[in-house]
Amino acid sequence: MENDSVEKVVIITGATSGIGRAVALRFAKALARIVAIGRNRSALEDVASEIKSAGGECLTLAADLTNESDGRLAIDAAVNEFGQLDVLVNAAGHISTGSIEDTTLSAWDAMLNVNLRAVFHLMQTATPHLIKTKGNVVNISSVTGLRSFPGVLAYCVSKAAVDQLTRCAALELAPKGVRVNAVNPGVVITEIHKRGGMSEDNYANFLEHSKTTHPLGRVGRASEVAELVFYLASEKASWITGATYQIDGGRALTCAR
Repeated sequence: MENDSVEKVVIITGATSGIGRAVALRFAKALARIVAIGRNRSALEDVASEIKSAGGECLTLAADLTNESDGRLAIDAAVNEFGQLDVLVNAAGHISTGSIEDTTLSAWDAMLNVNLRAVFHLMQTATPHLIKTKGNVVNISSVTGLRSFPGVLAYCVSKAAVDQLTRCAALELAPKGVRVNAVNPGVVITEIHKRGGMSEDNYANFLEHSKTTHPLGRVGRASEVAELVFYLASEKASWITGATYQIDGGRALTCAR
């Protein structure tokens, strides 16, 4: 997708903050028509204004994607408003702490419902429309899908499952011209950890410590991840499918520390 790709229609979940917001703004620069999905109506209005200022068109939808009817509504809204669907970016996500000993079933279900079940359902619902346009899906996974980390068991499992979902769907949809890829960021400056319960002080300490756990010596920026997502959704990546791309400053290469 380049700056003349005005006809592309892109659904972005989790579009109000972090990586999802950065992805929305990157597509907006390419004059895409964007369906921005989030839970907070006020935040959606803010990101819609930014998208339009950057050159894109925007339809906002406040939705809880763990609700099946909201998921179907999101796909229908894109097609009804813009007539087609070219790209689905699953950026909505949830994180919380917990080990094998203390993760409750309710916490497990909440994690898998947001990070995996909703992604699967949106992909499944979007597939008939993506087949028509020979479109593609980009899932936002994590370095925790590639490597195990203590204290975030359900999150790690959910992202590993997203990676396998990506590969399986890519294999099944390749004969129909639909590509499916994922990106696996390391620590990126967003609000997800604080929304998951981390205090401001603990988050600041976490970011400082993360400089030592990423071989390139720093954490990532959401805009850097957005550039990779944009590339994978573009015609320049037309021979890439089923990939899980590390974008993590080398974090997945290291041993635990």
